[in-house]
Amino acid sequence: MSDITPIDKDQQQQVVDSTVQYIHRASELLQRQFKPVPIQFDLRGRTAGMYRVVGRRRCIRYNPYLFAKYFPENLVATVPHEVAHYIIHQVYGLGRVRPHGPEWKALMADLGADARVTCSFDLTGIPVRTQRRHDYQCACRTHPLSTRRHNQIVANRVSYHCRHCGQTLSPLR
Repeated sequence: MSDITPIDKDQQQQVVDSTVQYIHRASELLQRQFKPVPIQFDLRGRTAGMYRVVGRRRCIRYNPYLFAKYFPENLVATVPHEVAHYIIHQVYGLGRVRPHGPEWKALMADLGADARVTCSFDLTGIPVRTQRRHDYQCACRTHPLSTRRHNQIVANRVSYHCRHCGQTLSPLR
């Protein structure tokens, strides 16, 4: 099967317009103005959308490949999901409420969207980044750790313990 091509500029504009409409609807519901948020179509892998905060910058990122394969589903599920994260962050601040907590769920209901946290899409034909795993061991089993966790262990920043036997994990040699 051939690879999926990302959504085109017209479809990207539809996603942007839908995002703006949901922000406007939230403004009406909460009787408060919310600034537009930058939108990027640079997300890859298994995730359809992400509300991201880096320092003082905020943006909503969408996966153009998953949108291409599941365009209608993402317009009604992913777009309001990410807009709700943005609005909840603007109302309550970062880290003051749970990401998919009752405030977020209530806003999703008010927006007329399904408050499911994740969707399961068939990823056939979609470029998916996979992370290398590093094998560690304890007394009872082998544990595949991500490169990030492996690097933290190597730098002596953290140590991980088995949930079953409690022994510190060590590299498998």
